[in-house]
Amino acid sequence: MTLATKRALTAYLFLALPLVFFLCVRLGPMVYMLVMSFTNWGLLRKTVKFIGFENYIILFNDPVFLQALGNTFRYAVFGAPIVIILSLLIALLLDSIPKGKGLFRLIYVLPYITPVVAVSWVWRWMYQPPPLGIINGILGILGLPAGEFLNSPTQALPSILAVNVWVEMGYCTTIFLAGLQTIPKEMSEAARIDGANDQQVLRRITLPLLMPITFFLMVMEGIQFLRIFTQVYNMSMQAMGGPLNSTKSAALYIYQKAFTNFEMARAASASVVLFLIIMVVTVLQVRFFDKRVNY
Repeated sequence: MTLATKRALTAYLFLALPLVFFLCVRLGPMVYMLVMSFTNWGLLRKTVKFIGFENYIILFNDPVFLQALGNTFRYAVFGAPIVIILSLLIALLLDSIPKGKGLFRLIYVLPYITPVVAVSWVWRWMYQPPPLGIINGILGILGLPAGEFLNSPTQALPSILAVNVWVEMGYCTTIFLAGLQTIPKEMSEAARIDGANDQQVLRRITLPLLMPITFFLMVMEGIQFLRIFTQVYNMSMQAMGGPLNSTKSAALYIYQKAFTNFEMARAASASVVLFLIIMVVTVLQVRFFDKRVNY
């Protein structure tokens, strides 16, 4: 064999390792889950039979699942844009200071690298009614009424959403700050020499050059909020997505169907629906931003 052939075979060998991992750990279970969704498979059933689309029909007639889907879309629609906007503002402020960027970057990224379960339980304690909850304690000092937070059907979802925004903001801020530091300072200096003010530099130079990073973060955060599970499981009442299913996400619904009710086929069909929603949303985001991003 020639040297080029040996190099090609070596490259294919190394590429085959992650491909085998993907087929065995990712694609294989996904295909099995798809097949399972068309059966009545369950841990408490002795026989398994093909039932077609019956699981999907039952699923979309289940008001709890529809409410969980609605909650999931609320998490994504409100959470992802808020994270992107706040992270961009913080990154712009950090980029403008001459010293201490590393320290502030560490402070903002700490919530992201902290275990989510620990973060959820700390915030759950902070949301407690007085005199336990520190947030209600601060509200009392300011003379404001105490909030119900996780005990209220209207306040519970925004309360959990705020925690997830706080966690994800550290990661997005770090990525934005890294992108800002790659923008040549000469471009903004030349624009200011030509008479551009700070707003014009931001709108005409900084934001367009950050569009690829913004596109990447919007896609990633959209997927992250659509898959939200840990915060809801650890912060909601009795890990049920309450009160009155007001915080239940699609991922938590799938978990409860599979490991609480042991309805594996029903959970598989819900997983397929969630996968299709995430895929459609991601494709729409890619097509929308791809026309506006100048790589």
